[in-house]
Amino acid sequence: MTFTFYEFVRNIIVKKEFMKKIIILVFFLFFGMLPPLHGQTLGLQESIDKALATHPDIKRFILQLKYSRKSADVARADYLPQISLNGEYDPTRTYVLPTNGIFHTRDDDGWQIGAVLQQKIWDFSRTTNLIKAGKTEEEIAALSLADARALMAYKVKLQYELAAVQQQAIAVRKEDLQAKQELYRQAQALFRQGLKTEADATRFLSSCSVARDNLAVAEANLAKAKAMLSFYIGEPLPENVGFAAPASLPAGYPLTADEILRHSPVLKNLQKKTQQSDLLYRAAKAARFGSIDAMASYSHQDTLNSYDSTVAGILLTIPLYSGGRLSAQQEQAIINRQSAKNEYQSKMLALKEECESLLIDLRRYTQTIRARTDQFRAAGKTKEVVDGRYREGLATYIEVLDATAAMLDARLGLLQAGYDKSSTIHRLEYLQGKVQ
Repeated sequence: MTFTFYEFVRNIIVKKEFMKKIIILVFFLFFGMLPPLHGQTLGLQESIDKALATHPDIKRFILQLKYSRKSADVARADYLPQISLNGEYDPTRTYVLPTNGIFHTRDDDGWQIGAVLQQKIWDFSRTTNLIKAGKTEEEIAALSLADARALMAYKVKLQYELAAVQQQAIAVRKEDLQAKQELYRQAQALFRQGLKTEADATRFLSSCSVARDNLAVAEANLAKAKAMLSFYIGEPLPENVGFAAPASLPAGYPLTADEILRHSPVLKNLQKKTQQSDLLYRAAKAARFGSIDAMASYSHQDTLNSYDSTVAGILLTIPLYSGGRLSAQQEQAIINRQSAKNEYQSKMLALKEECESLLIDLRRYTQTIRARTDQFRAAGKTKEVVDGRYREGLATYIEVLDATAAMLDARLGLLQAGYDKSSTIHRLEYLQGKVQ
């Protein structure tokens, strides 16, 4: 086989262009710059991890935990030696000098410098109770962080599964729209053949418009769910992002209301607040008795004469009158302690009522899902029969639309019931402080 010079040159150019395309393709694949061929799937756990790592509410509680860790250190400092330096310089100062019973004055400068060491010996357990209250505050902050993490995970789960359900609802709405468009085309063909009336085609055309509007509503709901999820995880979601289908739901819940509340970080938090208020009450009560401190000081003075001064001894401080401050602080501590107890009891009753209601709803949703499943299967069989009868001229368009609507409602109702049950389970998980 022979080639002309023109064909030889053209083959070289074609091969060069082909190699150039291969190089560009490899470059894009290597650097990940090609758009995805299929929609990227966002996992539920990935969404939770991103929200917990980036959301400002979680960061705020983390900072609060770090802040509370210093409360015990602040109180513990009173049991450690307190050392301070002091100094004074007077450019001019009047000194009084007695001489032979006559006082003479002299203006001169003067200065002094010294150090004071003070060590608390006993303060009737006031500082001990403050240290315990500081440690309890750290535990309270840790429980608040755990509750905030569980709440954020709960919110992400709701929006994620809502987006997943809306995606499935959109698929159902699209199938419904396609089915009604097909029925409309069939009605037009049968009308042209004289087997159906114009009302059949018009009614199906109207149902297509309604189905198209319902599809738009489902797409809007999906967009809202994606927007909320995007706010939680702190990054925009791709337009073609996909969501994994919810996991299979258990038939029941293994824990009772009392067992759920036993793990509640909210109630544990309130229990710790009650303990803290009791410790602060004891500290306020002990403040009325004062403290016993060891004290030592050294100073050097240069005021006309230079000399050193040292002091070492025991210092007893008993507050006799403080303007009512100590009494008011003790009364505040009593009120806070009683308020914390009442808050715990009130929250316990509210959470127990919520848990019982959620467990009842969970049992109801299990029955609802079973009924919706049977209804969907029955509606599907009914629709097949009615469609066949309609094609044979034995059923009206009204019967076809009713059968289609019944199957659509059953399918959407099954999706909604599954979402409601899943949301209830996630709420029970949140009440236990679960993140996963």
